[in-house]
Amino acid sequence: MDRTTNLGYLLLACILFASCGFNQRDHQIVISNPTDQERQELVAIRHAEWLASFGRDTMVRIVDVASGNEIPYQLETQGMAETQQVLLAVTVPASGSITLAVEQSAPAPVAARAYARYVPERYDDFAWENDVVAFRMYGKALEGRPDDAQGLDIWSKRTTDLVVDKWYAQGDYHTDHGEGMDYYWVGMTLGAGDIAPFADDTVVFSKHYRHYEIVDNGPLRTSFKLTYEPWQVGTKTVSVTKQFTLDAGSQLNRVDVTYSIDGDGKLPVAIGVARRKQPGELLQEEKEGIFGYWEPEIGHHGITGVGVILEKGGFSGFGELSNQFLAFAEATKDTSLTYYVGGAWNKAGNYTSAEAWFAYLRAFRKRLASPLIVKIN
Repeated sequence: MDRTTNLGYLLLACILFASCGFNQRDHQIVISNPTDQERQELVAIRHAEWLASFGRDTMVRIVDVASGNEIPYQLETQGMAETQQVLLAVTVPASGSITLAVEQSAPAPVAARAYARYVPERYDDFAWENDVVAFRMYGKALEGRPDDAQGLDIWSKRTTDLVVDKWYAQGDYHTDHGEGMDYYWVGMTLGAGDIAPFADDTVVFSKHYRHYEIVDNGPLRTSFKLTYEPWQVGTKTVSVTKQFTLDAGSQLNRVDVTYSIDGDGKLPVAIGVARRKQPGELLQEEKEGIFGYWEPEIGHHGITGVGVILEKGGFSGFGELSNQFLAFAEATKDTSLTYYVGGAWNKAGNYTSAEAWFAYLRAFRKRLASPLIVKIN
């Protein structure tokens, strides 16, 4: 047998080995929905489990076996050097399931549906968005100015396009040009659901964030951390880190808040929502950990709904000041407190009444309690 023949056999063996190697890992992913509502959300598979089952995480195409539709996915790093999870954007019918197959071929490009960035050109803002809503937190350069404000700002969108870069570049985002606008008033409140210590019957504000870290930045999930310098709360010195995570299609952020606290390590906190002069509608379900506010209509701008949901347990109570509503909880030193916060705009067309918005918040809470079930068979 000559050298050419040997090389031919070797090449054929390599091709067969590679093909069989992938086929041996040709498992299927079954995602089941334990709730009676259709679910459109991201599910996560640990990267190590993914590699053990499918052998690779790039140049693969994920398809719904029944429909043939391709499933968009993102490799999530969680701020690490290596991928930690594979995120899949799925739609699962109520009380049903879907089966996904993984093919060795080039995937279609995934359109960005979540994005965050530091905005030094606008007083150190930090802004982020997905395809349904946008937010910002104020930075150091705004402190002491006449237009200074404290809490979480929400931008009203009626487009699925990402608009943060465009609106900042235009500098006219307080006017609706057909895509939405920023008309939400924050002032010296916690805005659309920021969190702060509560002592002596008042909110004890920090200064604005001092450092940011982008953890992941789309296309399906964006996540970042904001760090604040220490400040005095009564006799205690505290500091805080807030990690925000926003998924494509979600009206609400996940917020993981970690306080460093001297003393006994316990800190009463309030999650606040700016209160308007005219009456709106409130949802206050203490045991379920749900707070909702459907604002009065603001001129010709429309109506904003704001919502806050604790991941676990209930609020310790509700309160109000002249300029904001408050939901109370307790933070523990160096232990993450997790809640979800966000909003909706009636002119976007998805939630046009208090009833619809409150139903969304209750359904969201139900989904948290009964996550989608993911199995690789």
